[in-house]
Amino acid sequence: MKEILLLKDGEIVLKGLNRRQFEDVLKKNIRTTLQPLGRFEITSAQSTICVRPLSEDTDLDEACERIGRVFGIVSYSRAALCEEKTMASVLETAPAYLEKQLRAAKTFKVEAKRSDKKFPLKSPEICRELGGTILSRYPHLRVDVHHPDVTVYVEIRDFGAYVHADPIRGAGGIPVGTGGKAVILISGGIDSPVAAYMMAKRGLRLTAVHFASPPYTSLRAEEKVVRLLQKVSRYAGPIKMITVPFTKLQEKLRDDCPEELFTIIMRRLMMEISQRIARDNDCAALITGESLGQVASQTIGALNCTDEAADMVVFRPLIGMDKQEIIDISYKIDTYETSIEPYEDCCTVFTPRHPRTKPILKFVKEAQQRAGFEPLIEEALQNLKITQIQSED
Repeated sequence: MKEILLLKDGEIVLKGLNRRQFEDVLKKNIRTTLQPLGRFEITSAQSTICVRPLSEDTDLDEACERIGRVFGIVSYSRAALCEEKTMASVLETAPAYLEKQLRAAKTFKVEAKRSDKKFPLKSPEICRELGGTILSRYPHLRVDVHHPDVTVYVEIRDFGAYVHADPIRGAGGIPVGTGGKAVILISGGIDSPVAAYMMAKRGLRLTAVHFASPPYTSLRAEEKVVRLLQKVSRYAGPIKMITVPFTKLQEKLRDDCPEELFTIIMRRLMMEISQRIARDNDCAALITGESLGQVASQTIGALNCTDEAADMVVFRPLIGMDKQEIIDISYKIDTYETSIEPYEDCCTVFTPRHPRTKPILKFVKEAQQRAGFEPLIEEALQNLKITQIQSED
């Protein structure tokens, strides 16, 4: 019995004249995701993408797991291809293919979708005939059209007839690469990997900028960020990681700026450097993991001071979320346990005892200008380290 994967488009169906472009990117992302598992034929029609393995020994369990992380797919099903597009073939295939689910269930129903209007039976007739066959094969079952334990789906399409059980929820969103490119300011904490995941879900291709301050931060802290990005890249695709040497800038900040403004000026320096890197890498936006009021540098006043240092759009997908909501997503994408490893990033270096929560932009800019950071910014930009991140899979 031949098996395939049927993938349902999500928001792509709303893209009008641009829909084909989105579908092409989605199919390319699917092909890249599945490439390590072998060769697949990928076609699309009627808001469904059909993924057909070209080898009998393909690991479809692993294929399903990978498909579940591809943005742009609202749901997917592992389905059996009927040998012929006939009712007799459907009646033969469905009870056998779904035997495990049907034996474990107490109730069921049948749903049919007949996209090929040339098929001789209409959808209600397909449901009635298949339902009768299933009841005769599994007499312990009863029909429940409202809350069944299992739903048997029959899809009669132009390119074949398929049967499957309840679809699995996909990653949603829109395909990575359809929303442009952006820089994510990535630390080793919980928030920024979640922010990266959420903006990749909106179609952004990511470049990661990480600030390292040896000897105040260790090599293990940087390696931790690499592992976090590997987990994010399972959803977001390949990510370029750019590490900025930040030690001299932070030491000058410590020596030449008021202590209560350390964090605000540090964030402004990060935004300015990240913006220059973004422009050099054809990125049109910055992304941060800030949440309103979570720490002193994330008050309205502090964010206003930070944003003034950049003139490109700054996305903050976590801005209205509380910490538990962020943690829940980090568990979902498997970054939480790595994020809480005790290797500190540069944001914890020279932390002020009493940070200013309502900074005045005029005084912040004056303190930054007096310190004269520009030569050190240029030096840092001349000594960037680039790491190409691939999924840990």
